Amino acid sequence: MLNSKIKSDPILTIVISATIAVSVYAGAAATAQGEPSRAATASLPPIDDGLPMPGFDIVPGETAIVVTDPQNDFLSPKGVTWGVVGQSITENGTVENIEQLFRAAGDTGMPLFISPHYYYEHDHRWKFEGTLETLMHSIGMFDRPTALNLEGFEGSGADWLEQYKPYIENSETVVTSPHKVYGPDSNDLALQLRKAGISKVILAGMSSNLCTESHMRSLIEQGFEVMVVTDATAGAITEHYNGYDASLTNFRMIASKVDNTENTVKAIKAVYSR
Repeated sequence: MLNSKIKSDPILTIVISATIAVSVYAGAAATAQGEPSRAATASLPPIDDGLPMPGFDIVPGETAIVVTDPQNDFLSPKGVTWGVVGQSITENGTVENIEQLFRAAGDTGMPLFISPHYYYEHDHRWKFEGTLETLMHSIGMFDRPTALNLEGFEGSGADWLEQYKPYIENSETVVTSPHKVYGPDSNDLALQLRKAGISKVILAGMSSNLCTESHMRSLIEQGFEVMVVTDATAGAITEHYNGYDASLTNFRMIASKVDNTENTVKAIKAVYSR
């Protein structure tokens, strides 16, 4: 009876066929790797998790690393958000892993783009805000007095983490205009990538379920191919919510690939050593 229903219902046939295809794909992947199934974690890519992995090929000249908000207010223990992001950053090794990506870019010549987050005095006159916009404005996160000079920037919460400065403050790294909410819709990241001939993005940075995830979504919507480095980001953890866990699910379901820093750096170096 079920077989006759399937034959008479083309939509049901398509759904069942697609389900079988995903299961076969996932099972084959697990068998090929010889490891038990697992979901993606910060430090490990997924195996046989029921979802396809389209993959991401690094192509010199077409692929860049994009890092969101590598700034003190997120990544320094003295930053204004450390109380909620510090646990996730520490567990993931985020600070060290972002630096490994910076170093890989410097060693190979892979293009590196920084999408920072700044608030100027006029931004505090906005008439309405979302939940965490309200919080960021109230705690002075990423504040700078003016867009016209760097007065008060050095060592502030808006400044780069000190150990990152050699990788960012050089003649090669592209620092875009600031994004104002979470995604690159309000800055020139997409323009800068397009003008540099970039169509593929290796994405990392802060904060996972806010700026990083928003950058992933926006870049994909604009036609870029995106992979996410899962332990080179982190999220806020509060009594009732875990931002990193929320973003990890979405990274896995939306990006072309998710993987850890170690594997990503190895892949970059392997391509550039050919």
